[in-house]
Amino acid sequence: MPASHRPGLRVSASLVIPETELSWRFSRSSGPGGQGVNTADSRVELVWDVAASAALSPVQRARLLDRLTTRLVNGVLTIAASEHRAQLRNREAARERLAALVDEALKPPGPPRRATRPSRGSKERHLKAKHRRSDVKQLRRPPRDA
Repeated sequence: MPASHRPGLRVSASLVIPETELSWRFSRSSGPGGQGVNTADSRVELVWDVAASAALSPVQRARLLDRLTTRLVNGVLTIAASEHRAQLRNREAARERLAALVDEALKPPGPPRRATRPSRGSKERHLKAKHRRSDVKQLRRPPRDA
């Protein structure tokens, strides 16, 4: 389906990234392709400016900028796909990867970890296991002549 007919990239029920905010770059892909590998621009890069996106609420933008810090360059997220021989399949793979990445980053944080201590029984089992292991290793040693 041509990009002009798509309403946008559905990330979740509450978020759709408009097609106008997504830009594409194409280049030659390494890997399989036979004679066409040097002529077809099958590698795809999907680029989305997170910092300037109108589709995001301020809370969503802040969460994405915080969680995707390592993936962003000046607030722009780039997804590359070159695993398929056909450009169209790579486009779909890049769209799916972007949607999954953004959906995962937008999920609310889990509950904070509560510090716990090991139980008395688990400590005893741990020590018994260490003693058993020590005994096994001692039996492997050559006998000591005293």
